[in-house]
Amino acid sequence: FSQVEPTLLVATDRYFYKGKEISLFDKIRSVQESLPSVSTTLILPYSDPLPAPTEWIALNAALREPDISPFEKFPFNHPLYYLFTSGTTGKPKGIIHGAGGTLLEHKKELMLHTDVTTEDTVFYQTTCAWMMWNWLVSSLACGAKIVLYDGFPLQQEGRLLLDIAEREGVSVFGTNPGYLRELESGQIQPQQGRKLDRLKSILSTGAPLLPTQFDWVYKAFPPEVCLSSISGGTDIIGCFALGSPILPVRRGELQCRSLAYQVEAYNEAGKPVIGEKGELVCTKPFMSMPVGFVNDQDGKRYGAAYFSTFGDIWHHGDAITITETGGVIVHERSDDVLNAGGVRIGPAEIYRQVLTFPEIKEAVAVSATVGGDDKILLAVVLNDSTETKLSPSLEREIKNRLRTEESPRHVPWKIFVAPDLPRTLSGKISASAIRSVLQGKKAPNEHALKNPEVLAFYQEISSSLKAPLP
Repeated sequence: FSQVEPTLLVATDRYFYKGKEISLFDKIRSVQESLPSVSTTLILPYSDPLPAPTEWIALNAALREPDISPFEKFPFNHPLYYLFTSGTTGKPKGIIHGAGGTLLEHKKELMLHTDVTTEDTVFYQTTCAWMMWNWLVSSLACGAKIVLYDGFPLQQEGRLLLDIAEREGVSVFGTNPGYLRELESGQIQPQQGRKLDRLKSILSTGAPLLPTQFDWVYKAFPPEVCLSSISGGTDIIGCFALGSPILPVRRGELQCRSLAYQVEAYNEAGKPVIGEKGELVCTKPFMSMPVGFVNDQDGKRYGAAYFSTFGDIWHHGDAITITETGGVIVHERSDDVLNAGGVRIGPAEIYRQVLTFPEIKEAVAVSATVGGDDKILLAVVLNDSTETKLSPSLEREIKNRLRTEESPRHVPWKIFVAPDLPRTLSGKISASAIRSVLQGKKAPNEHALKNPEVLAFYQEISSSLKAPLP
């Protein structure tokens, strides 16, 4: 947030997670001290106000109502949202989205691709930090009602969200593959004891929905629902491929490309291909392109982020296949963003905690599919090169730090001590090489590594991952 130098900080006094009440006063104080531009803090009580610390006035946190000015007219591309990327290579990029393009894109996706009307009630399982929250709020522009849920999504083994859907008459239920997988593995029957007769659409994003999950949804939920796997990103505050109420649902596929978006799959020669894996590109301008990046007046970072691969054609970083019938299969990200049960996490969020431990010299986090689930694996290089394992106490401290300072999603499934990390000739650590080897593939850039012999270690780790899960 320091990138945008905010003057007003809005916070709540606490939140609840897994039945625990967690005070936010210390967190608010820390944010205030890190943001000298903030002149006013507005604290809204979650329910009944908590007693504030006695020194709170000294921290400039007295409650007051902000000044309310009359509505003003602004240009079409006037900034509406600053969204932040995951921070894969350092500070998260601040992406500026304009009001006009965002509104048009969201109304198109909601009204045409999802068939949202004034009769609908829309829910999406999301935090305020994910663009799906912004997308959900735009349902109000369609005249629909929205349902917000704040808390642990697997409360009561996931039944709570289903109970909310029944009680509130949710007609569009948005979630992610991880939640659906938890319901399936827990043998939860959504229709058992519930009437979900208003449910017409189930949306899933955050990761590709597996073909077998399509099968399960149509066994577990009312068979007339439209199951739409959707895919886009923070960069476009919308979707490149998503659902349609008038097209068939095919297992393992996104139903269609986004209307008015010239989305193609490019091969290595920069040519569009059908039925083959390629890079997701958009060959013509589209409504919800960012209007810019924060602190990027000359547009160089913007250009480098999307237009450095195929010239003046938007290159998004997803590997996709466009099928003969017009559907889209999303394979994986081309970058190093981690996937933890359908939630995308920037590795930098993990590194900023792990690398504070004096025992840790370097670290690389990657996500890999283990037993059908996306898991985060963390390779660390220790300062003491004679050690080949983490002490139990150090491993506990690392996991506790990540859980408390970041989130439970940031805690790696496995931490292993590596002799070294693969590096390019310029000395840059190659996370993509580790990820490929852990998935049983050949590192695509092995010829460009100055220490390719270290990959043998990761091949051994890969073999151990194929053993049955404990």
